[in-house]
Amino acid sequence: MESIQYLLHEQIDKKKWDACIGNAGNSLIYGYSFYLDAMTKQWDALVFNDYEVVMPLTYNKKYGIYYLYQPPFTAALGVFGKNISAELLNKFLLAIPAKFKYWDIYLNHGNYFELKGFELYQRMNYVLPLNKSYSDLHAAFRSSTQRNIKKFAQLKGEIKKDIPIKDIVALSAEQSQAFSKLADDDFKRISGLYKLLYKEDNAITYGAYINEQLVASAAFFFSGQRAYYILVGNQPDGKTAGASHALINAFIEDHARKDLTLDFEGSDIHSLAFFYSSFGAMEEKLCGIKLNRLPKLVKLFKK
Repeated sequence: MESIQYLLHEQIDKKKWDACIGNAGNSLIYGYSFYLDAMTKQWDALVFNDYEVVMPLTYNKKYGIYYLYQPPFTAALGVFGKNISAELLNKFLLAIPAKFKYWDIYLNHGNYFELKGFELYQRMNYVLPLNKSYSDLHAAFRSSTQRNIKKFAQLKGEIKKDIPIKDIVALSAEQSQAFSKLADDDFKRISGLYKLLYKEDNAITYGAYINEQLVASAAFFFSGQRAYYILVGNQPDGKTAGASHALINAFIEDHARKDLTLDFEGSDIHSLAFFYSSFGAMEEKLCGIKLNRLPKLVKLFKK
């Protein structure tokens, strides 16, 4: 008999779980148990049959109320597996235990459906397949991006690899204060995850320097056939110097002709979406879901 089971964290068979994520048609690094363990406060799971299809439930508790939230540096979760349909996604959402009174989560590109039982809203990611020659990839850049790359070279800018993760974190933490609620603990978690992946040759850092000053930086994670532009730290001066353009260009040049897709992790901010698309990246539609079943007296708990 087919069934979706709710499993507490300690009940999850992580070997079977990771095998499901690895074999999923919509596999993403965020779905693996090591990533969830590193980046979430707590997570349980919904599992279909013998780990044929799975859904992590990343949650927290506030004022005695359980709620689902999207962990930092985790662009999309949702249902992972093969042959996911709108009907199956709907069944998974209906199977989420009633104790989770509030949901605010992002689902992956394989979950992009119109559902009868739930209202999903559209989000956007940008992805760039790197399986062409560098000259072909460069030719698809927007002309303004090509000019910015030249500008960085004219300023005698330098791209370095394997720069210290702490340098990127320092820039990213400073930059994020203006538009996000990332805490010191979030950066500790992503730094620890980077070090874990780096040991396995699944992560690398890039830095763009002008006059020996770091003006743009990023960490890239690798999983399956995707490379993730995941932790970004830039100085305001770097924007006018073309530093971020040059950094991504260097990564593209280093990984051209590989069976690899650069995942920009998406953005609902127009300026960032424009920036990612300027490298010839294609749209990849995602979706999110918010659901509020809070008692009326605590409707304002999110404020």
